[in-house]
Amino acid sequence: MSATAAHDLPRWDLTTIYPDVDSEAYAASVERLVLLIGELESLLEATEARAATGGDEVTQAFDRIIAVFNESLGLARHNRWYLEALIAANTRDPAAQARMSELQAIRTRRTIAETQFIAWLGRIDVDALVTVSPEASAHAFLLRQAVIAASHLMDPPREALAAEMQASGGNAWSRLQDTVATQIVVTIEMPGGDVTQMPMADSIVYSVDQDRDMRRRAYEGRTEAWRLWREPIAAALNGVKGEQVTLARERGWNSVLDESLFQNRLDRGILDTMLVACRRMLPDFQRYLRAKARALGIERLAWYDLWAPMPGNSRTWPWETCTKYVIDQFDDYSAELGALARRALDEHWIDAGPRADKTGGGWCLPLDDGTSRVLVNHIDTFDDVLCLAHELGHAYHNRCDAQVSPWRRESRPTILAETASTFCETLVARAAVTQSSEVDRLLLLDASLQAANMSITEMVIAVDFETAVIDKRAKRELSADEFSSLLHDFRHAAYGDAIDANVLSQHSWEGPPHYYMPWKSYYNYPYTFGLLFGLGLYATYQLDPDTFRGQFDGLLASTGDADAATLTRRCGIDIQAPSFWDSSLNVIRADIDTFVELVDRRYA
Repeated sequence: MSATAAHDLPRWDLTTIYPDVDSEAYAASVERLVLLIGELESLLEATEARAATGGDEVTQAFDRIIAVFNESLGLARHNRWYLEALIAANTRDPAAQARMSELQAIRTRRTIAETQFIAWLGRIDVDALVTVSPEASAHAFLLRQAVIAASHLMDPPREALAAEMQASGGNAWSRLQDTVATQIVVTIEMPGGDVTQMPMADSIVYSVDQDRDMRRRAYEGRTEAWRLWREPIAAALNGVKGEQVTLARERGWNSVLDESLFQNRLDRGILDTMLVACRRMLPDFQRYLRAKARALGIERLAWYDLWAPMPGNSRTWPWETCTKYVIDQFDDYSAELGALARRALDEHWIDAGPRADKTGGGWCLPLDDGTSRVLVNHIDTFDDVLCLAHELGHAYHNRCDAQVSPWRRESRPTILAETASTFCETLVARAAVTQSSEVDRLLLLDASLQAANMSITEMVIAVDFETAVIDKRAKRELSADEFSSLLHDFRHAAYGDAIDANVLSQHSWEGPPHYYMPWKSYYNYPYTFGLLFGLGLYATYQLDPDTFRGQFDGLLASTGDADAATLTRRCGIDIQAPSFWDSSLNVIRADIDTFVELVDRRYA
């Protein structure tokens, strides 16, 4: 895609949220938030002074607290996502950066108050409260989770200090990584000797270039760019992981992973079962990659060949084609899903094109009114079609749970936050493969298997990498070389000889923001869970579409209301059974079989 074409792509409209960060409307919302936090603090102080643990006094106190708690949480979330959107679209926006810093200080006050609330819930009889308070009944699961969370709190002064220090600790390290990653400039030596420079996001377009030499040149340029900035990014990763290790230990968690599992309401046994099934799948992905190498006419893939287009793949997916295809598939599923996608386009929710200083990748921001903002970096590939479907799936989820309280929305576990997104991605991917000719099927299977490889092979690698980093960081800081070496070793173990070990990326620990979220560790296995759960949901949908649609919307509206195993059973899926994970992986395995067969038939 040319730079001009990229600039012609739609940008989102944030003025419907606030006119700008200096507007009276935004200032009034911040003033309201500060008042609400003050009221919440006063209510909690009064409750502490009375030291009540039961009876009408507790019920009345809870009903007053939960109302202010939810309103303040909703407004804090809304303003945070507004500023996140401004910064994501332009990481050099000084006004948005300043307002984010101000909001962080305000949110820290609210975090301290929330910790006091959780501690209080740990001292009262929440089971009795649920029977007499409709508001408590609506939040019953979260209240019982809060009792467990309360047992993992430090004493109040230490919790307050931790909340205040995070602003200049993990959160600051996270902002550093994001700023560096979005502002890095890649230098590429072009054929003929000319040298060109571009933002990291723009350089990604060469990953899908037909010319292998051009893919190599861009890969080497990106590798060198990351190498030049790896020291400050390594400091950021050490800072974030060090903070997670310290806080998990001081709060009495056995490990950072145990805390992540609690946040995701997932048993360790279920995660282990899923990962075992995924590790058994790695040789199948190696079969896919070896077949792709044969199709490309090379002995073995290099890392820069992973996203290479298949021979003869001259088809592109311009923005208009992409959006029409996604809407058509969404319409086939339900009028509501199709309408959501149209609304996102008509109301300018989407920022579509790559550009300097814009965050890479794709994600969806939930606003408190049930609308969303979607960021993608469209470069005309089928992977961009899947990405748009995925992010609009998040927007549909946001619509489905728009009427539940902010606390219930905020408590949506990451593994289930990926439910609608991966299901919508599966809808589009399955339709594309089914509707295609044999030639197109090979190309579309390649795109689908690339995405599956990222969600399974790369996520298994990410779990292993993050676990190793956390274990080592508990003892000391790691150097940039050590981060690179760890990632290379885990990648080599997963890919075997399917990818040339001498050209196996060691530098992709610097870019993904998921490693740098101090509030959320292990943002990797949720993608695997989401893909495989989405395949299971798709199979259920095919058996009885009409019944499924109602069940699915109900599931999306209640993802903050139960543990993962309970919620998935509502759709007839038992995630505790190894057979479920195997059945979902068998769908991908069958796609690999078909891909290998088509390659051998066409390129033998």
